Amino acid sequence: MAKKAPNPIDKHVGSRVRMRRMMLNMSQEKLGDALGLTFQQVQKYEKGTNRIGASRLQQIAHILQVPVSFFFEGAPHIPGQPSGGGMSEAPSPAYVSDFLATSDGLSLTKAFMRIKNSKLRRRIVDLVEQIAGEDE
Repeated sequence: MAKKAPNPIDKHVGSRVRMRRMMLNMSQEKLGDALGLTFQQVQKYEKGTNRIGASRLQQIAHILQVPVSFFFEGAPHIPGQPSGGGMSEAPSPAYVSDFLATSDGLSLTKAFMRIKNSKLRRRIVDLVEQIAGEDE
């Protein structure tokens, strides 16, 4: 029997759990211990392979010191489901969340935010845009 692909929302929530855990420099093992789970179970949650139940998500939010809504920010819209009637903010592009969920993205962001000089930060952005070649 073919493996079922993870639900896009489960993948998004899992990636946000991973991103926040990494922001706190917390290992999967440490999060698993706090939840009474193995690090393998945390891995499955983060990949979206296993769905996170409501009470478990509340527990994770408490441990990671964020509101539950944090895990749904920028979530993909699923066709056929209500979009919130225009009451919510436009979600951030998925590539931003995807980038921040990587160890390189998180390290780069943390280091960049430690640069106090705003003109230097702007020059770094200009440099990276020149290196990458602006497509937009």
